[in-house]
Amino acid sequence: MMKRLNIGIIGAGRIGKVHSESLAFRIPEANPAVITDVNQQAAEEAAERFGIAKVAASAGEVLADPSIEAVLICSSTNTHADLIVEAARAGKHIFCEKPVDHCLEKIDAALDAVEKAGVKLQIGFNRRFDSNFARVRAAVASGEIGTPQMVHIISRDPAPPPAAYVKVSGGMFLDMTIHDFDMARFLINDEVEEVYTAAGVMVDPAIGAEGDVDTAVITLRFRNGVIGTIDNSRKAVYGYDQRVEVFGSAGSIASANRYASQTVLSTAESIHQDLPMNFFMDRYTESFVSELRCFVQAVLENKPTPVTGIDGRIPVVMALAARKSYDERRPVRLEEVDSLAHA
Repeated sequence: MMKRLNIGIIGAGRIGKVHSESLAFRIPEANPAVITDVNQQAAEEAAERFGIAKVAASAGEVLADPSIEAVLICSSTNTHADLIVEAARAGKHIFCEKPVDHCLEKIDAALDAVEKAGVKLQIGFNRRFDSNFARVRAAVASGEIGTPQMVHIISRDPAPPPAAYVKVSGGMFLDMTIHDFDMARFLINDEVEEVYTAAGVMVDPAIGAEGDVDTAVITLRFRNGVIGTIDNSRKAVYGYDQRVEVFGSAGSIASANRYASQTVLSTAESIHQDLPMNFFMDRYTESFVSELRCFVQAVLENKPTPVTGIDGRIPVVMALAARKSYDERRPVRLEEVDSLAHA
C-alpha cells in the first residue's frame, strides 16, 4: 500500500482551507488527520468539508498526538515562530506559512529549534511553484538568456486590505512584498546586498494613517551585479497583476498574467481580452498544491525541502531593509539590519 503522511493542520482560516482541500483531494500521499483553530466552528466546518477525521481543541493537542508526523502552520503570523519551536520539540516535520515572524530573533530561535530537533521545515512561498515562474528560473539557470543583467517584478493586488489588517500585518513590505523578495532571490539564484525604496500612500489614506504605504518601487542590487526592480501597488483596478521579466546578455524571458480565458476577441471596433484573474487563490491554485506535494514527498522520501528556513528568513531581512530605506530615504545594505547578512 502507498505510504501516507499523517498531517495535523493548525489554522482553518482562508489559507488553512486551501491547504486542507489540497491534502484531502489532490495529494494521495497525504492524510489530513486532524485540524484545529481558535475558532472551533471554523475547524469543524473544514473537517466536515474535507473529510478530516478529528477536530482538536488546541494546537497543543495536535502536537501531542503521536500519530501525527507533520504539521501545517496556517494560523496568524504572530503564532508562527512559537508553533515552529513547539512542533520541532514534539518531533513533527513542519510546513509553515510566510512569514516565520517579523522579528529576526524569534525567527532564529525557531530555526535553531528545528535544527536541534532534526525535523524538516518548509516555508510557504508558493510562487516558486508556479509553472511560469519556474520556467523563468530554468531559463536563467540554464544560460538560455546568457548572463542575467536585470530582473523586473510587477506585483499588484486587485484591492487594498482593510486598515485593521494592515495594523497587524507588519506592513506592505513584510506582508505583500515579501513574496517578491523571495521571487527575486529565486529567479536570479543570488543574494541581494542593497535595497532602495521609493514609496507612498496613493490608494487608501487609511493605510497611511496606520503608518504603512500602499505603492512602492524597490530597487535591488544583487551580489553578482544584477539590478532588480519590484513594482508594487495595493490596487490594480483591472485585477491581480503578477508579471516578471529577466533580461540577460543573450535575451530575455518574461511571464505574463494568467486569465480565466486565453481568448482574444477582435472586431472592427476593438481587440478585447478578459481581465486577469482577480485573486491570488485563483491565480496560484496549482502552486499551492505543488508546494504541499513537494513537502509531503520531502518527508516521505527523506529529501531536503525546496524552501528552507533560511529562505524564510532572508526575505524578512530584505523587508526590514526596504522599510529602513523608505524611512531614511537612502539605499540600505542588508547588513545594516542583520549582522548575518552574507556572512
